[in-house]
This record gives sequence, structure tokens and C-alpha cells, in this order.
Amino acid sequence: MKNVGMKPESYRVAEAQAILHAPAHCIQLLRDGNTEKGDALKTARIAGILAAKRTDELIPLCHPLPIYRADVDYDLHDDHVVILTTVETIGPTGVEMEALTAASLAGLTLYDMLKPHCEPEELCLDQCKLLKKKGGKSHFKRTLRQPVSAAVIVLSDTVAAGRKPDTAGKSVVETLTEAGFDPIHYQILPDEADQLKNLVLELTKSYACIMTVGGTGIGKRDITVDTLEPLLERKLEGLMEAARSFGQRRTPYAAMSRGVAGFIDRSLVVTLPGSRGGASESMAAILTALVHIFDVCRDLPHPGGYE
Repeated sequence: MKNVGMKPESYRVAEAQAILHAPAHCIQLLRDGNTEKGDALKTARIAGILAAKRTDELIPLCHPLPIYRADVDYDLHDDHVVILTTVETIGPTGVEMEALTAASLAGLTLYDMLKPHCEPEELCLDQCKLLKKKGGKSHFKRTLRQPVSAAVIVLSDTVAAGRKPDTAGKSVVETLTEAGFDPIHYQILPDEADQLKNLVLELTKSYACIMTVGGTGIGKRDITVDTLEPLLERKLEGLMEAARSFGQRRTPYAAMSRGVAGFIDRSLVVTLPGSRGGASESMAAILTALVHIFDVCRDLPHPGGYE
């Protein structure tokens, strides 16, 4: 089963269809709600809704999801009925299979209730297919339309002294690279306020996005937030709210992060935790927002490459 634990939740919709071909007199039975077994359309609608809610039990590798909406509708023609399903959720993965399963099971239920009224070869269920999906990476992009310059600054006395390797900062660089940020400046500093302030102010002249890694905790040497927060001209508090909320569902320590985000001149500055897990979780939570900022907010001309 695919691990979706690091995927952010989003609103997701899927629409699917299936077509049941049947003789004209069977279609009339559907219109009248008068088959030998009762009202076929109503029964199949219930079957389809139940199928959507239990798809993870029917298809081995599907994830269980909260189903917020499951609808089954019909379009009746002279010799066939089109079964249309819509399923909605808020979750880390989509509901395509739920919509398809609902269409299939609704169609099979109609098949079962019509078979006493015709010959087997007169019934055919086909064209079960996805019509539309919305949400997730297909709707909320995680890659830039064009490159944007970025800088990653790692704040750590121990890493700067060479006593341990940096993994958190490199994971942020990797994520930014995959998202299309380029060029990317990478630098390690000790937890020194003056060095950090001077470097960030210098980088704002050339880089559109500046990510710091480390120094967002509550230790005496955690100076990143105290140094950069007074420099922020326009705060984007929602970015760190999203990161903390995402992290809190994975570790209670996320609540200890004091990270902030906002603009210094026309450069976006984001402060991330210094652990690899904290940095990775924060990037997973805010990456789509970062991409949206630089793809859509075109009133941010900058020599770093996102005019």
C-alpha cells in the first residue's frame, strides 16, 4: 500500500460513469420503478453509495477515506442508461476509485434487477470510466511554470563546526529543485544573529525565495526567528500555521516551532525547523502555496528570475 502519510490533505472530487445497455422495455421498467425486484434505480443508487463508502474493503490497495458526498444519478435513453457518480472527500489521496466503484456497483445492481425481464445477451455493462477529478497534485501544482531563484541557509553551530552532517537543509534543497526552483544558493552558518541578518539582507538583492533551516525552537541559541521577524515587512502567518498544523498531526513537538514567514522587500523569507523531519514536513505542507505565490502573484518583479 502506498504511503500517503506525508501528503497534505486537500478537497477532492471525482466523477465517473458506466453504461448499461438494455432492451427498450427494460428501460421503461426503470422509468416506472416496476421491476420484479422493485424500484431498480433507487436500489442501485443505494448500492452505488455503499460501494463508494466501502471501496477500500473491495479493492485491496485502496486507502480508507472519509466520504463526504456520494451521489448516483442516471440519464435514461431508449436502449441504455448512463450511470453518473460523484464522490467528494478531504484527504491525502483522491476518490477516483470510489467514483468508479460506485458506478460499477450501481450498474451491476441494475443488471441484476433487469435480468429476469430479458435474455442475458441483451444486457451489457460497459464504458466504466473516470470523467473528471479535482484536487491533489493534478489541481494544486507542486512545480513552477518557470524557474525561480532560491537560497537555503542552514543555521547550526554543530554543522558549521563540522561535527555532524547537514541533512535537513539538503532535503529542502532537493524539494525546491524538484519543484523547479533554480538557481539555488546553499550555505551553512553558525547560530549567530549578525551573520544571519547580514547574509539574508544581501541575498534579498538577488534571490526571490530565502529558506532558513534551524533556529526556530526555544533554545538560547535558536536566534533565527528573533533575528528575522523584525525585518519582515509583510508577514504570511498562514504558511507557518499550515506547517505547524501538518507537523502536529505527525509529532507533538511541532507545536514548539516558532517559525515565521513573510516578505523582506520583494523576497519571500520562510524559517523552517532544523530537524530533517520537521523541515520535510513543513515543505510538504507549504510547497503548493509557495508555487502558487510565484506562479500567480506576478506583481512581485525581482532580479532573481520571477518577473
